Amino acid sequence: MPDPFIDLHAHSSVSDGTEPPADLVRAAAAAGLDAVALTDHDTTAGWADAADAARELPLTLVPGLELSTRVGYRSVHVLGYLVDPDDAALSAETERIRDGRLSRAHRMVDRIGEDHPITWRDVLAQASPGATIGRPHIADALVARGLEPDRSAAFRGILHPASGYYEPHDAPTPLRGVELIRAAGGVPVIAHPAATSRGIVIDEAGLRELVDAGLGGLEVDHRENLAHGKRTLLEWADRYGLFVTGSSDYHGTGKPNRLGEHRTSRRAFDEIVSQATGSAPVVGPGSRLP
Repeated sequence: MPDPFIDLHAHSSVSDGTEPPADLVRAAAAAGLDAVALTDHDTTAGWADAADAARELPLTLVPGLELSTRVGYRSVHVLGYLVDPDDAALSAETERIRDGRLSRAHRMVDRIGEDHPITWRDVLAQASPGATIGRPHIADALVARGLEPDRSAAFRGILHPASGYYEPHDAPTPLRGVELIRAAGGVPVIAHPAATSRGIVIDEAGLRELVDAGLGGLEVDHRENLAHGKRTLLEWADRYGLFVTGSSDYHGTGKPNRLGEHRTSRRAFDEIVSQATGSAPVVGPGSRLP
């Protein structure tokens, strides 16, 4: 029997995707996935709706989140699978990050608005109620105003760090992120560590520190990871006993990424489920997993 069709990185409109959580799960089933992970930025708010949809479909939902962390000016995103959504320390940190994102977005829009016809109201119009507002919503507002042709162009243009409008947001270190996820019973995986725009986001010394703190794996098969970076990641995974994943980083129409364009092996999926103590996958009727 072939490996199940597993995609462990997808976003809904609760953060910066364009589809509500339930619609995202339905889209995953329609794409033929056996399992999909909901990994919205710094929030688990979409879990309940996604789980309700998964219980009616022949697939397995892996509840998760994508935690924002930072080393200096470099963002390092840590996927946290099957955490306890009520863990006090993780909840407090994600709330602090979301509040920081909101303040930062306000300041960026104020600066952009000095040179371009865009307001905070334009940004709010692009976000679902309760969504974690960030640069993708500013990008969508720029597109709606006709200032950029699409979200990707906005990130290359007005929202690029070199544009003068950008500012970093406050976030914990990757070490703290891994510790928080493990303490919440989850399994931490570094997201797209060799992304095109950043190179490898951590060095080997930093990786060893994360492994000692409980890092579980590396997201290797991702459209933004460069080939030479992927080779290094595979070497590190073998050296330090980490599993590797493959994922789409799906955002609906917000990015060109398509569900299932990269896949995770059954072995890595089983490793995540076996390590997790915070929550469990939601298994729909007829699912091949777990």
